[in-house]
Amino acid sequence: MNTVGMDLGTQRVKVVVLKDGEIASRGQALSGFDPAKAAEQAVNEALKKANLKLSDVAYFVATGSAMDIAPYANSTVSMMGADAKAGVFLFPKARTIIDVGAEEARAVKCDEKGIMVDFVVNERCAAGAGVFIEAMARALEVKLEDMGPLALKAERASPINASCVIFGESDVVSLIHRQEPKPEIARAVFDAMADRISSMIHRLGVNPDVVLVGGVAKDEGFVASLNRKLGVNVMVPDYPDYAGALGAALTAATRAKETQK
Repeated sequence: MNTVGMDLGTQRVKVVVLKDGEIASRGQALSGFDPAKAAEQAVNEALKKANLKLSDVAYFVATGSAMDIAPYANSTVSMMGADAKAGVFLFPKARTIIDVGAEEARAVKCDEKGIMVDFVVNERCAAGAGVFIEAMARALEVKLEDMGPLALKAERASPINASCVIFGESDVVSLIHRQEPKPEIARAVFDAMADRISSMIHRLGVNPDVVLVGGVAKDEGFVASLNRKLGVNVMVPDYPDYAGALGAALTAATRAKETQK
């Protein structure tokens, strides 16, 4: 049986195709002004890689901020529910899944079947997400992809405000004027984000094993800061930004079986 999961995010649409419960292919496209059209492109790309046609798919499930306008979708699932499914699929012992994306951070506590038990979500306008790193990279005049390696060179970090992007950027500019080294400032940025997210996680409760997904999970500087703040080594899967789409595809497989009964 073939199923498809779509994650319609604020910056990108990600798609995962499952064949009999195993990952067959992935696809993605920039969300742009028309996330539905981007989803069509991503689905077509992923199906082509899997040597499948639309008619070969038994069930589609969508998730993400624009899931209500997803093409082909038979149903939807919350990002928290999708994260829980994906986390346990990738790491069977996972019980806490943290998802840090472009504009939002969330964490899910789940059971051994990948069923969500509890969750917390960071405020949408807060600085605990990828846009914070992008803004600070601009202030430091470094490439976004260089922020992580730069932070790993630091031996210490200066405190900055992570309550919002504007206050954080103001603090970074002050550190620049004080001629603080860029590695220390970069680490301060990640430590500030990790502080905010770890406090959110502690409200939920840290249940090992802890998995980190979402686009920011690919940033080694943030991962290092989060490990220090949580006191555990979080597990990061390959393709962490596809976790939502994977969870949606897994949900599709379950719902397809239910409809066949």
